[in-house]
Amino acid sequence: MSELVTGEAVALELRPARLPSRALAVLLDLAVAVAVYITVSIGLVAATASLDEAAQIALSIASFILVLVGAPIAVETLSHGRSLGKMACGLRVVRDDGGPIRFRHALVRGAIGVIEILLTLGVVACVASLVSARGRRLGDVFAGTLVVRERVPTARGGFVPPPPPWLAGRFSGLDLSAVPDGLWLAVRQYLTRMQQLDPQVSWSMAERLAADVAARTGAPAPEGVPPAAYLAAVLQERQAREARRAFSNNGVAHNGVAAGGSVRASAPAGPYAPPGGQPQPIPTPGPYGPPAAQPPVPTNTPPAPPVAPGQEPAGDRPGTGFAPPA
Repeated sequence: MSELVTGEAVALELRPARLPSRALAVLLDLAVAVAVYITVSIGLVAATASLDEAAQIALSIASFILVLVGAPIAVETLSHGRSLGKMACGLRVVRDDGGPIRFRHALVRGAIGVIEILLTLGVVACVASLVSARGRRLGDVFAGTLVVRERVPTARGGFVPPPPPWLAGRFSGLDLSAVPDGLWLAVRQYLTRMQQLDPQVSWSMAERLAADVAARTGAPAPEGVPPAAYLAAVLQERQAREARRAFSNNGVAHNGVAAGGSVRASAPAGPYAPPGGQPQPIPTPGPYGPPAAQPPVPTNTPPAPPVAPGQEPAGDRPGTGFAPPA
């Protein structure tokens, strides 16, 4: 990963494209450009057969510049850094701050690319890409651009277990605006990997994350709710708010959340109690229960002496009230 800082001081993690994928994209672009250039050249030869030799040479040079230099610049400018070869390889040209490129960036890359790719058969571009830490050729250095990968393989095992059903809607009144994205990411990563952790370690991590989230929201976690279930319910509430904000239709409120993300106030979440009953211990099904209890530690207490048949231990005999004479 390569960390880029935007003009708003936001850090972006992008994966720069390496030499093999970039070389394949360039070869695909060159194959298309050469095919178009040959077709245009044949058409010009047939159309300019009656012209003199100087006019034919001028037209051939103009077609070379337009097809092999001007066309790639126009394609990258109009597609914001995605030529045909880059689309096929999942690459894109961006600025150093992660933004889309403009005409001047594509012009500098294309002009220098004529020298380091066409005239030197790509030798200069390969050397510069191998030397650069982010795989940039000279055109990228002078234009202030970077070629990044758009299609990044995602790892498996990103499933977040849903919270218990009895926690549905319990945290609709929490103010989640103060929780940073880094903490949300830590909560999500914990929930996706908590099944792989030791129960004691998982429980302590859940308690620490739940305390951080509760401190950011300004409301303590409800009593009796396991910390992992609390984190899963709060994360689900955040995802539901984002989905309602994204798919809200003309300001119509859905389930207490209006367009724009405003949340209706609701009663604070308290201890779990069934309708019409007294508060009871909250069930903890699934992976959100407390860590398993440790087995009792054996002691070194000597066993009691054996009792002869027909006799009872002194402590088990019933009292008769008789006391022997002094």
